[in-house]
Amino acid sequence: MPVQRLNHAVLYVRDLERSVAFYADLLHFRVNHRLHADGDRVPEAAFLQAEGSTNDHDLALMQIEDPASPQVPGRRPGLAHLAWEVDTLAELRQIRGRLLRAGELAHEIDHGTTKSLYANDPDGLQFEVCWLVPADRVDEVTREAFAPLDLDAAVAQFGADLPGGTGISAPARSGPPLNR
Repeated sequence: MPVQRLNHAVLYVRDLERSVAFYADLLHFRVNHRLHADGDRVPEAAFLQAEGSTNDHDLALMQIEDPASPQVPGRRPGLAHLAWEVDTLAELRQIRGRLLRAGELAHEIDHGTTKSLYANDPDGLQFEVCWLVPADRVDEVTREAFAPLDLDAAVAQFGADLPGGTGISAPARSGPPLNR
């Protein structure tokens, strides 16, 4: 597979604010942006950048639905998924074909600055394979967090062989953490 690097990790957490403070205080992560809960579709979430990073997020924290519950069906604290990055949309299309042929493609999402495929490994662990819009072209996309991915439209817009953002889908920030 043409996977080049790990782009980010997503964790389910019981207490979002406690986890944000932990990663900010101990590892100097900063909040780049937040999502507010949208019913069952989107949990409350914070997207954190590592110090000096230009990645949209290096770590995402998603609060499980009921932080007081020891186990929420289908979601427990821990790894939600890892995201692997490819260099071109042609490579993303190639992986999409492999996942489809194997019957493993779970869903496809356009996150605005990333074009993403999701699948599960043999143990049911979810992973994402994504292509990042280059930093100099992010003004061409909207920041819709969970739109359906139209891979053909993305290829038409950016070209199959345009190198992706290589973890640089957002400008580097300096100063105290942002809380959006």
